[in-house]
Amino acid sequence: MTATNPLAELLAEKPFLLADGATGTSLFAMGLEAGEAPELWNEAKPENITKLHRDFVDAGADIILTNTFGGTRHRLKLHHAQDRVFDLNKRAAEIARAVADAAPRTVIVAGSVGPTGELMVPLGALTYEDAVAAFAEQMEGLKAGGVDVAWIETMSSPEEIRAAAEAAVRVGLPFVYTGSFDTAGKTMMGLHPKDIHAVAGDIGPGPLAVGANCGVGASDILSSLLDMTGADPSATVVVKGNCGIPEYRGAEIHYSGTPPLMAEYARLARDAGARIIGGCCGTSCEHLAAMRVALDAHTPRERPTLETIVEKIGPLRNKTANEGGGQPARERGGRRRG
Repeated sequence: MTATNPLAELLAEKPFLLADGATGTSLFAMGLEAGEAPELWNEAKPENITKLHRDFVDAGADIILTNTFGGTRHRLKLHHAQDRVFDLNKRAAEIARAVADAAPRTVIVAGSVGPTGELMVPLGALTYEDAVAAFAEQMEGLKAGGVDVAWIETMSSPEEIRAAAEAAVRVGLPFVYTGSFDTAGKTMMGLHPKDIHAVAGDIGPGPLAVGANCGVGASDILSSLLDMTGADPSATVVVKGNCGIPEYRGAEIHYSGTPPLMAEYARLARDAGARIIGGCCGTSCEHLAAMRVALDAHTPRERPTLETIVEKIGPLRNKTANEGGGQPARERGGRRRG
């Protein structure tokens, strides 16, 4: 399967790929209301989603993620749209596919698959088989719309990653998966970054890439990256970090990251061994364009230490996974990639 996959082919061609930036942040700037499901815009405002993807491609993205982070029936049920899973995901994939096909270079369409928001047995009511079925239902829509790869992201539960990976294999899509290491350097369910490789490596042909996204800040995700590439230097690793640190100003969240800071984050990510580098919450087209310029002009340096990262990007928001520590304050409402 991987031999003919466009993402595998592009990775074989290029030393690194640039993934896109924030979906939620960009859509809020276009008028999405808090509590509104971005996925509904795939049908209600397709021109806005087209603009989102086109702006990221123009900024230099090699990979664009569909507007389907909350595209499972569990998430869409909150908006009374659980009977529209296939159609909303298919439409999202078609919009991204059209933008990618019109680009002057190869652009990969990745089908964004976020967590269901449910706790799995024994902590909650969601069974493994039900999770596989829900993810497969979403991925059938994404595949019908033309995605190149299932992009399983912002995960905390290893079992939920496995369920999504199994769904991808069942549907016939190659897959990538990333965890969100936002709780004292581990995922909320206790997964250590160094253990990401083994989570679903035995499912089907295994992942095309694994890694981290979201989390709490750029320094913290680079710390997770060091753990991941240190554990398996030969793996294809993804890092898609937030744009600096989120901070509330009144009722609004602002991100501290500037384009120069995100450019340095991208260089450090490359030095630390990431092959796919992008941005998550708060990362605009302006940030992404700075990352593109920085990466294209970058001469690889030695592998950074944690001290180097802190010196260049700023202090860690959490303890590292190796230090342990208590639960930090939650940064993100509803765990929506933004």
